[in-house]
Amino acid sequence: MALQLDDRWVWDSWVADDGEAYHLFYLQAPRALGDPGRRHTAATIGHARSTDLVSWEVLPDALGPRAGGWDDVALWTGSTVRGDDGVWRLYYTAISSRGYGLRDQRVGLAESDDLVTWRRVGDAPVVDIDTRWYRTIDEHETASETWRDPFVFRDPDGDGWHMLVTARARGGRRNDDGVVAHARSADMRTWEVGPPLSAPGTGFGQLEVLQVHVVDGTPVLVFTCHPQEMTQERIERSGRYCTWSLTGPSVLGPWDVDAAVPLHAEPHLFAAPLVRRRDGSWAFVGFRNTEPEGVHAFDIVDPLPVGLRDGALQVLP
Repeated sequence: MALQLDDRWVWDSWVADDGEAYHLFYLQAPRALGDPGRRHTAATIGHARSTDLVSWEVLPDALGPRAGGWDDVALWTGSTVRGDDGVWRLYYTAISSRGYGLRDQRVGLAESDDLVTWRRVGDAPVVDIDTRWYRTIDEHETASETWRDPFVFRDPDGDGWHMLVTARARGGRRNDDGVVAHARSADMRTWEVGPPLSAPGTGFGQLEVLQVHVVDGTPVLVFTCHPQEMTQERIERSGRYCTWSLTGPSVLGPWDVDAAVPLHAEPHLFAAPLVRRRDGSWAFVGFRNTEPEGVHAFDIVDPLPVGLRDGALQVLP
């Protein structure tokens, strides 16, 4: 039973597990807009809850744009984690009306005690792009068309927190410059941006919705990249797929993205959170991005069981 809303399109999503239920946070926009291409400037963050990743209870919306704020147009993909203080933190992407449209992507933070009622932290982005390593737009040195999808996780040795961000390397070739941007924090509020954990030149222009998990004792990086954001060389080598994964020496890599393997059984699966189920197995949820083929299937699919096979995640029979 997929999560499908009659009045809203649903696409990118991420999951927080409170120990009793899975909380799905997802991007949504009114179907009344008519054209799904308009959804990106009308996106808000919805919220649903499930005990099995199959049957979902829709809860009040989590967060929307703030009039007059730096995040006043639309909110995009992020991640939700609980700190040592018991507070849940939702890191999100936002776009503003300051003049660069979808090319002004920045990262914000909201907090909650119950995963339902959220309060923003501060009146500015929580982590800004660093031009020493990452590309900004020509019109303004602080704006980027690719600075989004923050994924936050605890340092395995207890040394604070890490954030992965979708970004482009300075000076790279278009559709060949995607990298895993990295920041770290001791308190989950103040972040220091560092160099990328991967190198450009791997045939991917955007490593979207980055995630890192330890599966069967092995660090695994997962990302999304639509074929239109790949080089022709990468497509000829690996095929036209959306979800990719690779293993690495640690949760901080370094990640050899050139070795990424596609999810062969689900070529259209997009922005798919990898979730550990109660029995210890792993599954993808997400949506199938068939919009380029003219099929508007904006809903969350039932969980797809996956496991490590030959250094990458693959759907299990």
